[in-house]
Amino acid sequence: MRTDGEGSVNLQDEHPEDLLRRALVDADAAAAVALRVGGLPVSQQLTVVFHGRRDLGTIQTYVTHGGHGAGAAVGADALLRVPCDLDLASAEDRDDAERLYAEQAAAMRDALVGADVVLDLWREPLEDLLRAPVVIDRSIAMGERLPAHRLLPVALRAPDRQLVVTAVCGARPLVEGRPPMGIACAQQDVARIYPLPDDPERCLEDFLEVAAEHAHLMAERLGRQEASVRRFLELSGEDPGGELA
Repeated sequence: MRTDGEGSVNLQDEHPEDLLRRALVDADAAAAVALRVGGLPVSQQLTVVFHGRRDLGTIQTYVTHGGHGAGAAVGADALLRVPCDLDLASAEDRDDAERLYAEQAAAMRDALVGADVVLDLWREPLEDLLRAPVVIDRSIAMGERLPAHRLLPVALRAPDRQLVVTAVCGARPLVEGRPPMGIACAQQDVARIYPLPDDPERCLEDFLEVAAEHAHLMAERLGRQEASVRRFLELSGEDPGGELA
């Protein structure tokens, strides 16, 4: 798989081991290995792309929708960057590098499967508690600011409540095993992460309580700011536009 000048990635008809070797030893090469992960209840099918270039000094990890194979092209805007990179530096020889690659790729696959299964468990409690439609958002780019990196290019979204739930992870080389993972809930400028094994219903109840308290505090703050401005206008001799309570 090579990157071309138009921001897409081409999967060539070559053995993954050869692509990996060229990515590591050829200073002019940009190569990658694709790992397909299927049977996911929310994401359905994903492809993990490990992309290595000598000038970057890392083998970066990306996740995209679908099952991409040899000859496929993946646009750069269809790739979600996940900061869980391959690390083959400790390999003593080619066989050792292949072993490390297999172990780390399996760790990434297991992380995706585990996170997707847990995200699916959140869908029914989310619908029940919100009593509002919940859709699967497959956007690579999201408008919400999350307190951690996204792990999956999917999210559960309740448009009527402006609430999104998605799987997140911490940055960690795959040589250290599966990354720390959690489920992030975000609503406007409120966000919180819950451990993956936690009960979805309890987590959602906690988040909705936190979001409601935040909304109450924001309303109080805006009220004080408005009152402050009106008093200032009174001092300046301006019409404050009404009486204060």
